[in-house]
Amino acid sequence: MNGLLSLGGVLALLLVAGVILGLLGRKGFSLRWLLIAALLVAINDLLLTRVYGLAPDLIGGDWNWQGKLFALAATLAVAASPAFGWSATGLTLAQRPGSLKAALPVVLIYCAFFAALALAFPSQAATPEEVAFQLTLPGLEEEPFYRGLLLLALDRAFAGRRRFLGVEWGWGAVLSCMLFGLAHAFGFHKGGFSFDPLTMGLTAGPAFIAVWLRLRTGSLLLPVLLHNFGNAISLIA
Repeated sequence: MNGLLSLGGVLALLLVAGVILGLLGRKGFSLRWLLIAALLVAINDLLLTRVYGLAPDLIGGDWNWQGKLFALAATLAVAASPAFGWSATGLTLAQRPGSLKAALPVVLIYCAFFAALALAFPSQAATPEEVAFQLTLPGLEEEPFYRGLLLLALDRAFAGRRRFLGVEWGWGAVLSCMLFGLAHAFGFHKGGFSFDPLTMGLTAGPAFIAVWLRLRTGSLLLPVLLHNFGNAISLIA
């Protein structure tokens, strides 16, 4: 029940914010695509949680291998549909000409930041399973969903763009980063909703960097690699 209430809260925030932004810029607003984005969030959450614990865990282990794999499979299936497409969602290894040169300083700063955090706040000894999980599935599942599928749906919901730092930003980029932060910082337990501002900052902030890399290079390759680096560096430093 807590999981459903958490999802309901996130969807309510998305729809209320989306409708307000849409009313402020009606010309480029598509309610249909906003609702599709909300449906994608719900499906992703349903699969990640193994239908909120109702489905059996066939893989086992201390980490959510099954939920992540099922959510990734759903993301890839939707991305393969004509309404989305591999290239449009960033599921390509090809990088836009000249983009890697522009991205390199951002990549180095990102890696240096998380390496410094790992040195300043060392983690406890990790199990091999934890290291294997953090080096793979967080980036492989979350980036194609948040910076691929969901970003595309929200970009179609809000057509307006502003060019900044060499890429075209829209409300879709902002909302996808906020939703990523809320997935980590917002929830319902002990009879009420909770929100952790620090967790929100530490997740939504790097999400904007990942979005910039996705928009600049046209590919999810760098966001996936950096995401897993940020998750795992404290375990192996």
